[in-house]
Amino acid sequence: MKHKRCIVIGYGNPGRQDDALGIEFALRVEKDKHLSMLCDVHYDYQLNIEDSLTISEYEIVVFVDASLDGEQPFAFERISPSLKISFTTHSLSAESLLALCEELYRKSPIAYMLAIRGYEWNLGSEMTSEAAENLLKAFRYFNRFVSNGFCESEVTCSRGVLFH
Repeated sequence: MKHKRCIVIGYGNPGRQDDALGIEFALRVEKDKHLSMLCDVHYDYQLNIEDSLTISEYEIVVFVDASLDGEQPFAFERISPSLKISFTTHSLSAESLLALCEELYRKSPIAYMLAIRGYEWNLGSEMTSEAAENLLKAFRYFNRFVSNGFCESEVTCSRGVLFH
C-alpha cells in the first residue's frame, strides 16, 4: 500500500464534549478533497504503542488533540521524541510514541502537535460553540500549512514556530 507523505492522527473521546476536537479535526481532513489527497488520516480514543509502526511509514506526522488550558484558539508546534519513553495502560504521549518509532523502527518523522483549545469535558453533551470555532480556525490554518508544502511559511519551515 502506497502511503501519502503525511498522516494526521486525531485522538480524544467523542462522548465528552470538547475532548472530541482531535477526532473531529481528523474527520474533516478525511472528508476534504484537497487534504485527503495529501494526508492519510487515523483517529482513536488515545495513542497506542502500535501507532509507532504506523508513523514510521510517513515523512510528516501531525498529532491533533484537545487542550483544556492551552493557547487559544490553538497551538501548532514542532515536537521531538521524548528522552524518556513513558506510558500507562491509559495513555501514551505523542513524544513517547515518536521515541518508540525511533527506537523500534529507526525512523524519525517530522512531527507536529496541533492542540485545539477546548472548554468543557462533560459526558454525552455536544461540543461547545467556542471549541467548534477554534476547530474551524485550526482547520483553516492546517489547510494553509499543507498548501504551503507542509511549511508554516518559507521563513519558519525548518523551525516549527508557533503560528496561528
